[in-house]
Amino acid sequence: MGLMLQHVDKIVGREVHLKDIDLHFAPGSRNVILGRTLAGKTSLLRIMAGLDRPTQGRLLVDGRDVIGMSVRKRSLAMVYQQFINYPSLTIYDNIASPLKLAGLNKSEIDRRVRDTAAMLHIDDLLFRLPAELSGGQQQRTAIARALVKESQLLLLDEPLVNLDYKLREELRVELQQIFALRKATIVVYTTTEPAEALMLGGNIVIMDEGRVLQAGPTPEVFRHPATTRVAEIFSDPPINFIQGRAEAGQALLGPAIRLPFSSHMAHLPAGPYTFGVRCNHLSLQSTSPEAVAIGARVDLCEINGSETFIHVRYGDTRLVVQKTGVHHFKIGSSITVYVHPCHLFVYDAEGQLAAAPDHTGRA
Repeated sequence: MGLMLQHVDKIVGREVHLKDIDLHFAPGSRNVILGRTLAGKTSLLRIMAGLDRPTQGRLLVDGRDVIGMSVRKRSLAMVYQQFINYPSLTIYDNIASPLKLAGLNKSEIDRRVRDTAAMLHIDDLLFRLPAELSGGQQQRTAIARALVKESQLLLLDEPLVNLDYKLREELRVELQQIFALRKATIVVYTTTEPAEALMLGGNIVIMDEGRVLQAGPTPEVFRHPATTRVAEIFSDPPINFIQGRAEAGQALLGPAIRLPFSSHMAHLPAGPYTFGVRCNHLSLQSTSPEAVAIGARVDLCEINGSETFIHVRYGDTRLVVQKTGVHHFKIGSSITVYVHPCHLFVYDAEGQLAAAPDHTGRA
């Protein structure tokens, strides 16, 4: 099954929820929609699911417009953020419910329920009620109920957002394995987390304020974010930006930092640019003779698990440095940050990508 959205708009009152969405999802593809809260991800999924109608545009399944077609006549399943299960039914009956509605025989229902429950590691919980399960087990049940239908379209709307960190990590790995087994199913998965999008792989759609900013294979979009806004959304913490200029084969960052062009910047004409560098490519030690030192002051030291994010200020520019391990830096203290030219993204005055790092480079 191929799925295509053509010029889809969704306007509620005077609010634009979606604007001119054009997307194509190939049969058997794995697709992640990445965007911050209110980007339009859920609105898009609801239209794809047939729960809402677009203000205008077409939704084509194998070339046929299905706008207005009953949800029951479509081969799809959807998983929500919330743990939506029937509270009075056992886990077995929750998973079996769509198969019973479809009129499958008992032996086929039993086979599918037990196979799917085993896949999601809840086969020992089949005769409990949802209230007896943890949040993670309840969401596994909701995912199992969607998977058991063996639909051609599987929609997942931030399904892990309400789980704790450990459970999210476990389910992310398991879902990758499950998606790989569903070769005939189009998977569309929404998230606000760049790391989750990278882990799930496949194709990505970057959304912001109801619009698609960029779409393509996930590694390609990550390595070549087409605009500054895409680079911000597809980096966590958001990518660091420094205003500067290109002149005479050098980049001038801020008021005083000069660094030689790396090979990917060799074609840049002189003029103003925005230079971007992800936080993991800033360091507190020089990594090579070409690395350039930036004198800064510490604004904040943020410890996040096994990593420390050091927020620093260089003139009027704020930067975030990612350092492995737990570290403490005194607020207001001086610090030297190093950047290698090969890691710099370059954006023109309109915010369009002018040069991207060669990802095969090492520094």
